Amino acid sequence: MKNKLVLACILAALSGTTTMAVAAGFKINEQGAKAMGMANAFAAQADDPTALFYNPAGIAFLKGTQVSLGSLVIAVPQTEFTGTTPLTGNLPLGNGTSPIFEKAKRDLFISPSLYATYSLESIPLTFGLGVNSIYPLAKSWDNSSVFRNQIENLAIKPINFQPTVAYRFDSLNLAIAAGLDVTHAIVTLQKAAYINSINRTATNDLLAPFGAFELGDMGVDGTATDVGWNAGVLWKPRKDLSFGVAYRSEITLHIKGDANFLATSPAGLNVMGIDYNTIPNSALPFTRTRFTSTASTTITLPDSLSLAVAWKPIEPLTLEFDAERTGWSSYNKLEIAFDAASQLNAFNGNPSPKNWKDVWAYKVGGQYAYNKNIDLRAGYAYDTNPIPDSTLGPELPDSDRHNVSMGLGIHNDTVALDCAYMWVHWVDRTSNNQDNMTLTGQNGTFKSDAHLFGANITVKF
Repeated sequence: MKNKLVLACILAALSGTTTMAVAAGFKINEQGAKAMGMANAFAAQADDPTALFYNPAGIAFLKGTQVSLGSLVIAVPQTEFTGTTPLTGNLPLGNGTSPIFEKAKRDLFISPSLYATYSLESIPLTFGLGVNSIYPLAKSWDNSSVFRNQIENLAIKPINFQPTVAYRFDSLNLAIAAGLDVTHAIVTLQKAAYINSINRTATNDLLAPFGAFELGDMGVDGTATDVGWNAGVLWKPRKDLSFGVAYRSEITLHIKGDANFLATSPAGLNVMGIDYNTIPNSALPFTRTRFTSTASTTITLPDSLSLAVAWKPIEPLTLEFDAERTGWSSYNKLEIAFDAASQLNAFNGNPSPKNWKDVWAYKVGGQYAYNKNIDLRAGYAYDTNPIPDSTLGPELPDSDRHNVSMGLGIHNDTVALDCAYMWVHWVDRTSNNQDNMTLTGQNGTFKSDAHLFGANITVKF
């Protein structure tokens, strides 16, 4: 039973980490400032090198060599929470009561990107390479917060390489493309570990009184490198009308890492099998013991499908509508495998259900050519979230959201500068999944807003 308690702490830590690696509500679609200015309704236009992300078939219509360097700055939302958690109230007993108001830490996240395309002159064939970050995330709650046993600090640092080839059928004004997605991710997590009881029977079953007793500090690091694929079709049947279809496959991440636990209390020492009664009272407050284990898991990132149409009702105005489905039902459980030589080997094969669902996002955007060198843009998108109430937590307090954007493009024949701003408002999310026995979940409401700023400079050779 003692080892099972340590296992539960490690499972909770890794569960939060890999959940964020797939990051449903935090998938970053803002991979180009031109598209971002139109709320990412761009798969049927796809007329700059960032098309590699939105619809790779679009690069077949680009001329010569083009390189686009961009950056996205995210003012990480200072999520607000009002309600109770298993750590509110008077600890260690009387927990789970006394509603509080809590704020996550502010942060800035910078996500750079690079896209390059090269079109052959002799045949309608184009090659492209994109380097971007599709799942970056930073989330931090204070180490004294009521969520400290679920999450303190979390960082996802991914990089994705996308080599692509596209072919254009000039007689049909149709292009097709296919490419690879090679994703490498680094994940780190820190949290505190708690247990609900320190009393046991002779067979190590837990006894009342139940509460929230501190065990120690948990740290987890993991990495993965895996491959998926993408494809796109872009058809321009008329000068004023175009249709786009883009698909990105699932990627199965084989995450491997290390977990370490530092006991900071007598209860923590006891959980690790150390009888604190053998430690002199004068030394006990200063005793620290570290426990380590390797761990691995397999997570399948979802596939996505974008359907888009763009229309020019008048020459200077382009309007577009996109619908994007993301198959988050691929993330239905989390199962951790431990090193067979570790003390946790006996507890392999303990899946944790997630039960996420497939969702749709709807985007509408427009661009108005003010003159031959200046374009004005605006857009709106509505994203639905895949996380059920039963698995919602402070590491990813997602909800349906409204995205409002505006942008500006300044260009000539060889250089283009695109800038964009987006405001993201998450619909208030009320959760009632607090469990004082497992010390997870919360009863209350999350509120979040975020501000995004993007810029790209594109050079044509």
